[in-house]
Amino acid sequence: MKTRRLWIGFIAVITISFAVLLYYGREIYREAPPVPEKVVTVTGEVLFSGQEIKDGQNVWQSLGGQQVGTIWGHGAYQAPDWTADWLHREAVYMLDALSIASHGKAYDELEGDQQAALQVLLQKDLRTNTYDRETGVLTVSSLRAEAIAYNSRYYAGLFTDNPSMDHLREAYAIPANSLKDPERVHQLNAFFFWASWACVAQRPGQEISYTNNWPPEKLVANTPTGSMILWTGFSVILLLAGIGLMVWYYASTKEEEPIVAPPASPVANLAQTPSQRATLKYFIIVTFLILVQVVMGVVTAHYGVEGLGFYGIPLADWLPYSVSRTWHVQLAIFWIATSWLATGLYYAPTIVGKEPKFQKLGVDLLFYALLVIVLGSLAGQWMGIMQKLGLVENFWFGHQGYEYVDLGRFWQWFLFAGLFIWLFLMGRAIIPAIKQKAGNHHLLIMFLIACVAIALFYGAGLMWGRQTNLAIAEYWRWWVVHLWVEGFFEVFAVAVMSFLFVRLKLLRAQMATAAVLFTTIIFLSGGILGTFHHLYFTGTPTAIMAIGATFSALEVVPLVLVGYEAYDHMKLSRSSDWISSYKWPIYCFIAVAFWNLVGAGIFGFLINPPIALYYMQGLNTTPVHGHAALFGVYGILGIGLMLFVLRDMNTDLKWKDTWIKYAFWLINIGLLAMVTLSLLPIGLAQTVASVQEGLWYARSAEFMQQDYITVFKWLRVIGDTLFAIGTLALVWFVIGLRTGWSIEKRN
Repeated sequence: MKTRRLWIGFIAVITISFAVLLYYGREIYREAPPVPEKVVTVTGEVLFSGQEIKDGQNVWQSLGGQQVGTIWGHGAYQAPDWTADWLHREAVYMLDALSIASHGKAYDELEGDQQAALQVLLQKDLRTNTYDRETGVLTVSSLRAEAIAYNSRYYAGLFTDNPSMDHLREAYAIPANSLKDPERVHQLNAFFFWASWACVAQRPGQEISYTNNWPPEKLVANTPTGSMILWTGFSVILLLAGIGLMVWYYASTKEEEPIVAPPASPVANLAQTPSQRATLKYFIIVTFLILVQVVMGVVTAHYGVEGLGFYGIPLADWLPYSVSRTWHVQLAIFWIATSWLATGLYYAPTIVGKEPKFQKLGVDLLFYALLVIVLGSLAGQWMGIMQKLGLVENFWFGHQGYEYVDLGRFWQWFLFAGLFIWLFLMGRAIIPAIKQKAGNHHLLIMFLIACVAIALFYGAGLMWGRQTNLAIAEYWRWWVVHLWVEGFFEVFAVAVMSFLFVRLKLLRAQMATAAVLFTTIIFLSGGILGTFHHLYFTGTPTAIMAIGATFSALEVVPLVLVGYEAYDHMKLSRSSDWISSYKWPIYCFIAVAFWNLVGAGIFGFLINPPIALYYMQGLNTTPVHGHAALFGVYGILGIGLMLFVLRDMNTDLKWKDTWIKYAFWLINIGLLAMVTLSLLPIGLAQTVASVQEGLWYARSAEFMQQDYITVFKWLRVIGDTLFAIGTLALVWFVIGLRTGWSIEKRN
């Protein structure tokens, strides 16, 4: 009966949450900032056409998009947020022009009351929405047209080869002549103008901009709204209430049962099937991709202090920042997903109790398909950023410009097909096992649901087109990043870990099923609608902020109990001699519990409330959460699953602990040092600057090149070095499992 109630709760959460998600997705479509047919001056001069704005979005994507600076706060942290930067430069130019016209001197030389009077004129000009829905024409004043021309010259010089801007290109890690075609420069300026216009133009009938008054910019009256403060307070209250209810429920229902481990391993000396042996190459590739990803991370971090080189080597000539960061992020997704998917493939024959026909052939074909996707997409991204592809070709085979889903559309379709091949290979093992009605069939149903969701929800990345409105593309992008990566992969992880412990007879199937269902309900009840906390300022209506703030607070609630999870895993690792052979996979699960609390919980909630994110979006507080959650939770879990499989592959051998011990501790300590010694202090300093001056200043070269900020950048070397050595130790250990230096024969 308890399981039945949990299934009802699970179905209810999924149904209601996705109904709300889709309903407000329709509202995002309906209320997205409009792309005008043309932008004209009051005298009728055409500045930009709508097609030039759309093409400019594609030019921005071909440069690396969100991997070089940010738009609406989303993207990389080296260059400015282009919307905040454009808006501030536009405002300053117009204020100076107004000041000279009315007072004969620069704006900075005026008295406070005179400045305030000019700000009122500026705000009336910029905040008034002059877009005509009937004609599709956006009209700007003559003064604003002058500011647009001024900004256009500035960005043209920055992205081409104006020698006076060499210092800025160095600070922003943007190589000279990143754009070689003057037409592309003009199109990029058109897109920058439109994205910035949406940040200040008021929604029809409202007194807030399309981006809810983001970014903070006092000159144009972009200040926090009452809704931000209201929903921030509500989210904190809901968080406290949720934590209290969760602790009460857990304390009232948890039954302390002593862990009685079998006297010997239930899986000792089991024969490996051909498809299980075939998964080994997946894990070899995983370790290689981890190493390459870390190297790209080191290069990307170093660009923070030497924007166009690597210790004097002009590396940016052929591996610019936007490429290294793209590969760093993309490889993380590739190797983590590969580790998790390979774990499923390894245990598929175990689930059904036999090797399905042609399973090895399917495992081999999928492996080589994944190799083609990885190598092909990385090569295409390099070609796109180096401006070797047309805009259409770049969309299909190069760089889409959206963080975490940077790969071209062709490679997206290829990967989508590969995930369905994986689902087929998993389903042909899980479905027959479910039909057997064994004691764990409810757990296997949950396992199958997670597998279906992993294959299906990546399809959200196919829902936007080449020139889809950015607000709509962001909506679907976060379906992939939040629901696919952070959502259903998490469900899969809980299901597969429970299955592993049931298989080792360390957990009863009924208890495991109840735990998986309950955890999934709690997680998804906040996690699905919590997707909206990424969309507060991406051209969405205020309702998105209300829902996102409310449900993202609930995402943190189950994380307060991860200490119990870690303690249970610790007891497991010490409950029997044979279980100690699984010490390092289990230690990885313990580390995942720690990073779940710190990275996803503490650092996640640090930036989730609307008023906090209003000032922090696009600052180094975001990669604090990103590194601690993506690698700390999903990456280390991927390593743990890999080690679990490798352990099961050679149960008759004893591991030598030296290298894996170094790897585990150095990776975790290095990650903690990287976050606390460098990223977090820089992010907090930027937050103060954002509150006091505006986001444009917190991201500016002037601020980021200060001596004390540079010191914090260099302090990252400590964490990065420890982390890199730990990664090398992990690779050395995995190689040693095949060559012999990581194992010893049991007596």
